[in-house]
Amino acid sequence: MNAVIEGVVMGLTATIVMDIWALVLRQFAGMPLPNWAMVGRWTGHLPRGTVFHDDIAASDPVANELALGWATHYVVGILYGVFFAVVAGAAWLAEPTFFPVWVYAILTIGAGWFLLQPGLGLGVALSKTPNPMKGRIMGLIAHTWFGIGLWMGALAA
Repeated sequence: MNAVIEGVVMGLTATIVMDIWALVLRQFAGMPLPNWAMVGRWTGHLPRGTVFHDDIAASDPVANELALGWATHYVVGILYGVFFAVVAGAAWLAEPTFFPVWVYAILTIGAGWFLLQPGLGLGVALSKTPNPMKGRIMGLIAHTWFGIGLWMGALAA
């Protein structure tokens, strides 16, 4: 049970760190914040049996999609933290090191590249966007910050 609690702390911390990174990018590079409403719309369509959309913005809105998107973002982040903590085990949690959690955080981008982004109509690994490589690199950087947050959460827990 201790690993689950530590994993929740790790995932919550990591998601917050990732969100702070997005705010820094907006403030200093003028980059838009993630559109969590579209993630909420996508999540809201899952129980209806629709995983992949041609264009999520053209899909029917769902009730409270912005709140649902934020909730999805945080639930997924927390689940990632719990999964890592349980798999890494007590020895790693007693003395957390950065490299394993960073590798794991980078691997978690696979869910975005192969499920979420195609689900939103953006193609595999953003292949249908105007500049897929920029989006991929920015995603890897964001997931690096997620890994830093996981590590920080493990150190704090």
